[in-house]
Amino acid sequence: MITQPYHLYVERTDATKNMARFYAMAIEPNLFGEACLTRCWGRIGTNGQTMSHHFKTEREAVVLFLDLLRQKKRRGYSVTVRQSCPDIW
Repeated sequence: MITQPYHLYVERTDATKNMARFYAMAIEPNLFGEACLTRCWGRIGTNGQTMSHHFKTEREAVVLFLDLLRQKKRRGYSVTVRQSCPDIW
C-alpha cells in the first residue's frame, strides 16, 4: 500500500538548442497492491514515451524515484509549478 502520493513534473528548455523536454514520474499502487513507478518523458507538446517499474515495497520505488530526480536536477531540469499534471498517464 502506498502511504503518500508521489508525483513529479520537471522541464528542461533551451531556445538556443531548440530543446523543450519534460519528464514526469508517479508512484501508485498496481492492481496487486504493489508499488508501481510510472515515468513519462519526451518533447513538450507530445505524448512522449512511458515506462513502468514494479516493486514489492514502496521503499524500493521511492529509492529509484529519488535517484531519477537527482539525475534530472544534475542535467538542468527544473520543477515547474502547475495547477494539474498533464494528462500523460
